Amino acid sequence: MVNTLPFMGYHGSAGQEGMSQMGLGMAIAASMVVMTMLQQFLLTHFRGYVERLLRKLFKSLDPNVQIRFGDDDNGGPKNHEAYAAVETYLSSKCSDQAPRLKANSVRDIKTPVLCIDVGEGVDDEFNGVTVRWQLGEEKEQGESFRGSRKNRYYTLTFRKSNRKMVVGEYLRHVMEEGKAVAASNRQLKLYSNSSSEHGSNWKYIMDFDHPAKFETLAMEKEKKEEIIDDLIRFSTGREYYRRIGKPWKRGYLLHGPPGTGKSTMIAAIANLLSYDVYDLELSAVLSNATLKRLVNKIPCNSILVIEDIDCSSRITNHRERNTPNQGEEKKEKILETVTLSGLLNCIDGLFSANDGGRLMVFTTNHVEAIDSALLRRGRMDKHIEMPFCGFEAFKVLAKNYLGIEEHELFGKIEGLLKESSVTPADVAENLIARRGEGEDCGDDCLKKLIEVLEKSIQQVLDKKGEGKGKGKGEEIESDPSCMSS
Repeated sequence: MVNTLPFMGYHGSAGQEGMSQMGLGMAIAASMVVMTMLQQFLLTHFRGYVERLLRKLFKSLDPNVQIRFGDDDNGGPKNHEAYAAVETYLSSKCSDQAPRLKANSVRDIKTPVLCIDVGEGVDDEFNGVTVRWQLGEEKEQGESFRGSRKNRYYTLTFRKSNRKMVVGEYLRHVMEEGKAVAASNRQLKLYSNSSSEHGSNWKYIMDFDHPAKFETLAMEKEKKEEIIDDLIRFSTGREYYRRIGKPWKRGYLLHGPPGTGKSTMIAAIANLLSYDVYDLELSAVLSNATLKRLVNKIPCNSILVIEDIDCSSRITNHRERNTPNQGEEKKEKILETVTLSGLLNCIDGLFSANDGGRLMVFTTNHVEAIDSALLRRGRMDKHIEMPFCGFEAFKVLAKNYLGIEEHELFGKIEGLLKESSVTPADVAENLIARRGEGEDCGDDCLKKLIEVLEKSIQQVLDKKGEGKGKGKGEEIESDPSCMSS
């Protein structure tokens, strides 16, 4: 066999061998560049697809399912209701498991209610299935320039195999149990709307701890029973309203002179139904759209209050903006108003059916000054007159303030009340027993009230006499149309 290596080595030159090695190096470098470009191309165009594929793969391998319940306003008032129900349920069932707790005070309860703290988790068992709840917290997007507001949320984790039971039965159990516990011991709250450059929002004012009850309300017994029966039928009528195809809402109009107890009636309604109170100040609402947003944020089972509606319906709001006018700035007033049609749309239009269980209470000193479109049924369904103090209302006040149910002076007081026009607030002021412990001054208070009633009647008679003596061109000065209630 002939050996060719010496022949090849003998005839080849060193320059040719170097060129071959250089070409091989360039080929390797070119291939590496191509591979790098190909890799970048693949990552750019297929990275998202690969990541989604991997996520689906990992999810398919994960045996658990998670459901999140947030305390933010982005999803409307229902979000907060669900979050509150979960928190109340866990406080009553599972809070003893967590090593770190937070304390919330509740009215009429000496010891605080304990809830799990952020980052903690607890287990719960239902029908032989174990689930896990965990409280998390995250900073709200877009709040970097307006504070460090954080939204909290509960995460429910459970096995996929139990999904039907958890979603269909367990969550319904949590919502019902949480709402029942909350209704039995929760602290009522008072909210009012505020206006700023960022828009109008509801602002927590204080805990609502008004002592008014229907038992102590100065009103005829039959009338109080009628109102209580109407309120109970409304608050428990969700399915009935749905069956008859009517939005689950009701409007009340409280009308009467100042001092007849309109605000006290609102407090008694809130305590009877355990409803939070949302006091709407129309003068702080800039437009119909803003009014709709405010009403939409009121949760179910709440009272929307608009006081002195006869005055508020005439209020408009003025803003000023600077506009160039031939090199000089000129202040131009822009008129923005909540119109009657906008108000009607919120209380009795398609928009009003957005959320159920809302009681709307309007008050006025002058019912004749309200537009008839507002007064009709469906908007102000039940009209309740708050009159001057009658004898039945006086007996309630005498029992409340003096502990007296019968007295020899009652007959005379009954006759005087028929002839006079005094409010329950005026009568109550004269029945306040300013006495020391054990001192009985019921007789003195009743005698003082008789003197006040007789003086009031005499003043009315004197004014009538003065009116008869006036000439045709003279008139008696009338009271302002918008008096505070």
